[in-house]
Amino acid sequence: MHTTSQSNLKPVLMPKDLTTIKDTMTVPSVDNQKDFRRALGQFGTGVTIVTAHDNHCPIGMTVNSFASVSLDPALVLWSVANKSERRDGFCNAGFFAVHILAEDQTDLALNFAKNPTPFETCEWHLGKHHLPVLPRAIARFECSIHTTYDGGDHTIIIGKVEQFTHNEGKPLMFVGGHFGKFS
Repeated sequence: MHTTSQSNLKPVLMPKDLTTIKDTMTVPSVDNQKDFRRALGQFGTGVTIVTAHDNHCPIGMTVNSFASVSLDPALVLWSVANKSERRDGFCNAGFFAVHILAEDQTDLALNFAKNPTPFETCEWHLGKHHLPVLPRAIARFECSIHTTYDGGDHTIIIGKVEQFTHNEGKPLMFVGGHFGKFS
């Protein structure tokens, strides 16, 4: 078993007077949802588009709630708002694909975030399990629905990764309500 010796640890710089840090804690409520959302926006995420096939139609949406769950078995998760018109379609589809977008795909992300018919204005094809596949993603995870959970005003969808692709490229990022990239 490999252990880290104390000599390998780097010192952490701490403020001399911890009382100079002034945090005002707030309890989340209906009255301060915008402030809560802004605080969450301080955490930068990657940007994905999740696609599925619902009743002979492709469905998709821009999502930044994507995360890995487990390597064995290979599981990932994302969440969809319960008020979304596409929620039931995704939950009942059986399969979904998560496309991790490249830094130059802001327009595609906006297309799937704002356009009610995004597949009419972008390049795509049907893949395995009739999943709509978007080209040029820097990674894609094709998943079967493993389980779903109630997550307040969202549904958390956990998928078992059936197959994936990985391409070179830098990811599109989202922080503070804005798209960006690493410099």
